[in-house]
Amino acid sequence: MKQQNYNNHRKFYPPHHFVYLPLLIILEIFGMYKVWEDPGNKLVWILFSLVIFLLFYLALMMRQHYALGLQNRMVILEFKQRYFEIFNKRSDEVAEKLKFDQIAALRFTYDDEFKELLYRALHENISGDEIKRSIKNWRADRLRV
Repeated sequence: MKQQNYNNHRKFYPPHHFVYLPLLIILEIFGMYKVWEDPGNKLVWILFSLVIFLLFYLALMMRQHYALGLQNRMVILEFKQRYFEIFNKRSDEVAEKLKFDQIAALRFTYDDEFKELLYRALHENISGDEIKRSIKNWRADRLRV
């Protein structure tokens, strides 16, 4: 596998991104085309296009909402576990001071950089993107949704 870094850490789910969503887009374009091409059934094609659009919108929103909500919870739990393993202390107070994007960015660090970047996040309030850009030795996360 290719080494993960800032430029390639995003992940796609091919059946969803490259089959289902493009198919809905094609059906939506077809439905809109038929609205103008088949004036005798204009209402039917408008309703068809509306239903396809709603399926497309629902697919995007539900997929994002559930997957990201669950992933966010797991990232926070991972941070708390890792903090405990490194410092042998509970992380509740520290986690409350950090924004989610900072916590999420810290998971790409190894333990030595984790300490340094956590300190900077707490004291300099650097953003999650700044944390990611500061990572010298990127720790891959291949299990993301």
